[in-house]
This record gives sequence, C-alpha cells and structure tokens, in this order.
Amino acid sequence: MSRPLALTLGEPAGIGPDIALAAWQRRSELALPPFYVLGDPAFLARRARALGLNIPLAVGEPAEAVAAFASALPVIDLGAPVTATPGRPDASSAPAAIAAIRRAVDDVLGGVAHALVTNPVAKSVLYRAGFDDPGHTEFLARLARAATGRPAQPVMMLWSQELAVVPITIHIPLREVPRRLTRALVVESGRIVAHDLVEKFGIPRPRLAVAGLNPHAGEEGSLGTEDQAIVAPAVAQLRDEGMDARGPLSADTMFHAAARATYDAALCMYHDQALIPIKTLAFDRAVNLTLGLPFVRTSPDHGTAFDIAGTGRADPSSLIAALKLAAQLVARTQVAAV
Repeated sequence: MSRPLALTLGEPAGIGPDIALAAWQRRSELALPPFYVLGDPAFLARRARALGLNIPLAVGEPAEAVAAFASALPVIDLGAPVTATPGRPDASSAPAAIAAIRRAVDDVLGGVAHALVTNPVAKSVLYRAGFDDPGHTEFLARLARAATGRPAQPVMMLWSQELAVVPITIHIPLREVPRRLTRALVVESGRIVAHDLVEKFGIPRPRLAVAGLNPHAGEEGSLGTEDQAIVAPAVAQLRDEGMDARGPLSADTMFHAAARATYDAALCMYHDQALIPIKTLAFDRAVNLTLGLPFVRTSPDHGTAFDIAGTGRADPSSLIAALKLAAQLVARTQVAAV
C-alpha cells in the first residue's frame, strides 16, 4: 500500500491499545497492511511494558508510517497525554479518544491515509465529558459533513465471510423500534447498502434479504401490522428502483447456510435481530463497517472489555479482520476507479 491505514486509540482504559500492539506484533505472520496509531506514545509504551511486549515505537508523521512499519509501530502524537490505567477510565480518556477520531478523519479526507479503522470507545465515558453525538458513527458522519459540506447518512454493516447484516434501527430500546421504523428509513438504508456493495465490494447486482419485524413477518397481519404497512412497501419501492430485494422474510429462517447463499446482505429491523446471528457464526472475525461515508471505516465488532484490559487476554482477531477488510475495500475501490 502506498499510504497507511489510520488506527484510532479508542478508549485508552479498554483493550484498544492491547489489540493494536498485538496486531502489529503479528504483522509479518498475517501480512497486515501498514497502519499507524493515533495516540499518546508514552502511554502506548507503558501499556506494552505492562503486557510484557517489546515493541519499538516510531513517533512521527503518517507519511513515514509505511517505511517504518516493518521495524516499529508508527505512532502519531496528538499532544493529548493519557493517564488512564487498564479498566479505569479517567479525565484523560475522552479527550484522547476524541482527538484520535478527529485527526483520523482529517488524515483520510486529506489523502494521507487510505482508510480509517477505529478501536472501540466507551460512550458512557464520552457522555460524561460532554460528548454530544449519540455514538461513534454519528460523530464520524458529522465530521465528514463538516469537512465536505455534503450530508452523510451512515449505515452500520456487520460483515464476515459467512454473513453480512445491517440493523435498520440500532441502539434504541426494543419498545421504541416500531415507532422509529419507517418505510423511508428502510428504503434509504437499502439504497446505501446496495450502492456500497457495488462500489466497495464489487458486487454488480447485490441481493438484499429484508427481514420482517414480527415473528413470521407478521403472519399476514395477525402478529402485527408493521410488516404489511412498512416493510413490504419499502421492499416494493426498492424493487421498483431496480434493486434485487426480497421481503419481508421470517427472520427465524434467514440465517441457515442454504438461506445465506441466496443473498449478499440481510437487512434486519433491530439490533439483536442482526447481531445475534453474525456473532453466533463469526464472533471473533466479524467487522463493523460503516457504509454511506465518503471514506472506508471499519472497526472491531466488540467493545472496550474493561475487565480484561491490560491482562494480555484480549483477542486481536476482530481488529486484524477490520484492518484487512479496510485494505481490501480500498484496493477494490482503487481498481474500480482506474
């Protein structure tokens, strides 16, 4: 790769630093793309020592990262010192996490990094520091909009070799889902998914399987009217616009192997309907991919895991998958543009 990937530190008291260090340690074995970490070098050095890792750091600028990557972990010092310890976020946590995200977006949009890979943050820690956005993804969309002047509608996809799923509604209480679910939301999400499956994954005619909200997709209205009133019209509109979409489908029969072979992505109506099947099939390999942004963004599909931070027990597999997927999507997009 001519340019590196930008990797954010995430919540410093969580496992983000641990898995970043572990991923770099396995760079040659796994043929990982070059990346740099945005964060406090002194903090990373302390965490490496605490984990018993002998990892040299190359503190510099993104332009130096590709050359340095083979022999040292490139780190960009943001001037945000971290004093948090494993499992114990403190007043330095939120500023460090936010600074890394801001700089990573600037680097990707400025052309010095190919793509953005984000380590997990703790929303509760950010909220206590006055963070205004509902979550990580919404913050990225706001930064992209501010930088480009164009609106960004982010759509979360959880991707693995076995399955790709998209929750139409995400982090809201289950009782709120029927009220928040609209035909327009399903249609716009389907458009973005189909567009990015073409542009980023190179699938010429993506097949979308759309789950029903209710058991048995509402059983023709006897188990709820939302599927007839919202989901079915949305699927019809997507088909009228030329997309290969099916649904509403009964979610309990969508995720076995034979069913998965018939579609490229499953659109699900709420968080657990999407995440339970993919975490069952690919818990350590699933990647959180944000569609609808003007750059590639991937992330491990797990949280901060405060309970094992700094212990050496954190598994870097999902971060490794996120780094590899980001590189693959960038490469595919570049080839398509030639």
